[in-house]
Amino acid sequence: QAVVDKNASLANLSDTGKESILKGIAGHDFYNTSPYDFEKLLAAPDSIEANFRSYINGFSPSALDIIKCFNFDTHIGRMADKNLLFLVIQEYTTTKADLHPSKVSNIEMGYIFEEIIRKFSEAHNEEAGQHYTPREVIELMVNILFLEENIATEKEIKTVYDPACGTGGMR
Repeated sequence: QAVVDKNASLANLSDTGKESILKGIAGHDFYNTSPYDFEKLLAAPDSIEANFRSYINGFSPSALDIIKCFNFDTHIGRMADKNLLFLVIQEYTTTKADLHPSKVSNIEMGYIFEEIIRKFSEAHNEEAGQHYTPREVIELMVNILFLEENIATEKEIKTVYDPACGTGGMR
């Protein structure tokens, strides 16, 4: 709300100057100047598509560049056409949607990531294994690699490097 309030008073400032101030207030490298949050969006279900677009377009230019890469505008239209937009936003307001590291451990986030990869792979008629190595396979690989050796001794520690920025299952 502090960003929204300050933005209103910066109407005569250049975009560059405004952006620096708003980032400082937000405490992040991005901000949102939309008057909407998810609770306000849910309070007006008949206008949810237009209001959600306003919410998305309220993000800072750097955030909008990223959002545009995901073709969000098309997805918003599809969800609205199928009467799913309200339901999806509603789900994001529940405690189930809190993915903060204090709530979701690294291993749980890894399983979430793997499930998303699996779902999207199935949607495109691909095998999920084309995109990630299941944890069980990683564990087997490590066990075979160090079959007759002790992984850690007092003198040396052996590790396995995972070159593909995945879930961190290979280490």
